[in-house]
Amino acid sequence: MLRQILSQAKKHPSLIPLFVFIGAGGTGAALYVTRLALFNPDVSWDRKNNPEPWNKLSPNEQYKLYSVKVDYCKLKREGPDF
Repeated sequence: MLRQILSQAKKHPSLIPLFVFIGAGGTGAALYVTRLALFNPDVSWDRKNNPEPWNKLSPNEQYKLYSVKVDYCKLKREGPDF
């Protein structure tokens, strides 16, 4: 597959930016899915020791990739501890 891409790039140099942007998009998507699988509190990989990981988050922990207007440092915990 890589040999075919390189041969096409040699024959048609105008395809090189296309290959670069498609590769960068695929890599970015794979990295984002990996980030969601490893660091999202909704995903539980160890159900025996930590069955509900979303209950152990404090309100000032940012787990979203980007938040528009929320300052997580100023939030206080409301509600009971489980």
